[in-house]
Amino acid sequence: MNGTNRTNIKKGLAVSIVLKQDQRSGNLTDGIVKDILTNSPNHPHGIKVRLENGDVGRVKIVKE
Repeated sequence: MNGTNRTNIKKGLAVSIVLKQDQRSGNLTDGIVKDILTNSPNHPHGIKVRLENGDVGRVKIVKE
């Protein structure tokens, strides 16, 4: 699953996000979703979330 649809993202889900400072390099950061910050039902660059460790970024991969 990709992270462009809000319906795919739930609190407590394991995801890989790209942080703002990593957008050029594409480095991914793994973590657990704490808050969903994007209100729209989808976003072409990924739904913005806050991880439990406080990192904020856009979801690129939803892990199952």
